[in-house]
Amino acid sequence: MNFTLKIWRQKNAGAKGQMVSYDVSGISPDSSFFEMLDTLNQNLIMSGGDPVSFDHDCREGICGTCSLYINGRPHGPEKGVTTCQLHMRSFKDGDTIHIEPWRAKAFPIISDLIVDRSAFDKIIQAGGYVSVNTGGVPDANTIPVQKEKSDAAFDAATCIGCGACVAACSNAAAMLFIGAKVSHLALLPQGQVEAAKRVQKMVACMDDLGFGNCSNTYACEAECPKGISVSNIARMNRGFLSSKLFAEKEKIIQDSL
Repeated sequence: MNFTLKIWRQKNAGAKGQMVSYDVSGISPDSSFFEMLDTLNQNLIMSGGDPVSFDHDCREGICGTCSLYINGRPHGPEKGVTTCQLHMRSFKDGDTIHIEPWRAKAFPIISDLIVDRSAFDKIIQAGGYVSVNTGGVPDANTIPVQKEKSDAAFDAATCIGCGACVAACSNAAAMLFIGAKVSHLALLPQGQVEAAKRVQKMVACMDDLGFGNCSNTYACEAECPKGISVSNIARMNRGFLSSKLFAEKEKIIQDSL
């Protein structure tokens, strides 16, 4: 298979970027998208050019680093897959493929197709953890958890933090990511102790980092490679509002004493 690639090239965050055209040929339809990019980079190196920088690690749809915007969609045309799981048989021979990095204020470009997603790490550091003493590892079924809640917690925990939700959102919102992280902890007994403080801290950190607000278009859910539901955003919003109201009520009581 032969392709024309229109790739965003940008040396660093301060440099001016542009789309550059490349031709690749002899690509197997069973090659992954990254194997195709490997072929391109090998050709560029052999000809004395600069290889295209792109982020990757596990190449198994687990790590979430393969953040590419392909033909106007995060991770490409297939639903429920990351870029590293995308194969060239998803395209037609002779296609022109546009490849860009995530576009968000909170995800500045490092080089070419690599963006700095450390903003997600800062949100997790703000509250995405359980710090209370929960003791050692309990025996199975020691802490009863309703099946419905355990399933919902597990579904939320499948988020790999790739940032596709941010890239898909017209406002570059990170609310699906935060909703998933808040949900998978708050739904379990160990995470409920700090649930109110957690959601307030993580939302405040999100705002400070420059992410936008939810646009309610469900684009994040549609493009999420793990199928995280927007119901997690609703759960996060309920938790945030109730925690704020409770905090204000407590303050009124304290001020009246």
